[in-house]
This record gives sequence, C-alpha cells and structure tokens, in this order.
Amino acid sequence: MPNAPDAVRRVGNRAVVAGTGMHGVGTAALTPSADAATLDGNGALSPDGRAVALQTPQAAMSIILIADDHPLFREAMRSAVARVLPDATVREADSAAALYAAVEAEPDADLLLLDLEMPGAQGFGVLAHLRATHPQLPVVIVSGHEEPVVMRRALEHGAMGYIPKSVDATSLGEAIAQVLDGERWAPALAFSAPPPDAEEQDIARRLRELTPQQMRVLQMMSTGLLNKQIAWELDVTEATVKAHVTAILRKLGANNRTQAVLVAGKLAVDPGSVWLPPDEAG
Repeated sequence: MPNAPDAVRRVGNRAVVAGTGMHGVGTAALTPSADAATLDGNGALSPDGRAVALQTPQAAMSIILIADDHPLFREAMRSAVARVLPDATVREADSAAALYAAVEAEPDADLLLLDLEMPGAQGFGVLAHLRATHPQLPVVIVSGHEEPVVMRRALEHGAMGYIPKSVDATSLGEAIAQVLDGERWAPALAFSAPPPDAEEQDIARRLRELTPQQMRVLQMMSTGLLNKQIAWELDVTEATVKAHVTAILRKLGANNRTQAVLVAGKLAVDPGSVWLPPDEAG
C-alpha cells in the first residue's frame, strides 16, 4: 500500500508533521521558519507562525455523515469509521441534496466526511455554506484532488482536515481518529500553496448569507434547470423560486442568473470549467 503523505497536526503547543513510513508513524516539529504554517484555534492559519491551542470538539462521537457519490469509496470510509468508532451511526449521501437532507435530519452529527465533487456540489461552495449554517459540525474533505492549492483552499474555507483518497485504509482511519480527537489533519504540502485571494474569500462570505433553500436553488440553476423545473424538484410554486432567485442575485451582487452562476463558480475546484446555464427572466 502507498505511504500516507506527510500531514500537519497539533501536539501540545507545537505544530508537527506526521507521516507513515515503513517503520510506522514519525513526527518532526515545525518551527515558524519551516515550510508549513501553524494553525489557530478557529481552523485558520496563524499569520505570525505562533502555535495557538485548538478548540477541541466533544470527545464522544456517535453520528458520522459520509457524502460521496462513489459507492465503493463510501464503503471504504464507512469501514475506516467502523475501525475507529465501532458503535457509531453512519449516514450516507450521494449528492448535495441528499447531504443537506442528512445534515438537517442529524443536527447533532459529530463529523462530516465530504467529497468536493458530487451531483449538485459547487466545489467549495457546499463547504462554505455548511460552515455558516452548521458551524458546530466539523467537516473533513476526502478528495481525489491532491494539488496543494486545492487542499489549502479547503482548509481556508473551514475544513477541519483534508484527506487525499490515495491514502491507505490504515492511514485513513488514523486521520479520522485524529480529527475526532480535536486535531486537524492535512498533508504538509497543503501549506506550500498561497491562501485564496480576497475575491474568493468575499464570494465565500456572500454564499454563507444564502439560506439552505436559496443554496439549493443556486445549485439547480448551475445545472441548467429553469425556474419551472426547480419548482417541480423542490415542490414549491414557481413564484417562490423566482423570489429565491431575486434574493440570490441580490446577495451575490449579480444582475442575472448567468452572472450568479459565474460568481458561485469562483469556488469550484476548477473555476474555468463552470458550465453556464441559459438565462431566464425573473
């Protein structure tokens, strides 16, 4: 099995790199002059390089949410969770819509393992929105993307950790256990990339202002659905959808649906790949 990538975590008042090699887990202390930054208690990066104690979530974890559209990988994550928490209740979602339903059905969930790309997901938009609507829920991104810039963006948008899908089953379980213990886990390479620019951070802030239903409407707009189709999917009137669209445009500072999708698309993993839907009056 491949070795796990080096990862940053907190031990006492230090940030350390943890990596799994042939002889097990080793650690190496990071100083402010090292290639990785320390983390502050809110999950952001400490700009002065000083270590700050992390806020530890409750010790007893019992409800774990897994959101991934690949059944085989959901099974792998479920098995990893079972090794760490044999008695945990695991809820699964294969789309953004199913994820929102699961989060609402389990308001006291203790951890969310979230893939960045699945039906209805808008890259980091789902992460940013969930951090606003459910700030008590720790979110760990589990993704096939291993580019440092993608990992850094996830952490800056509020993820408690970032686990590449290339890690072996043992390392996946260790990473989950570390996050459940209140520490953050991410490959050290994540901190070699710069943080998101001011524009992306501002868009994330605006997305956090959307209500859950407005976020659903925006994501359906991004897939090309028209107001009438969205109304049918959500079982509401078309007038209600038009009201949501108006609120979305105002909050995102957009003049029409296409602009709104472009703005939200800045939080896609690859903003250049955002598909533009047909515009519609109202």
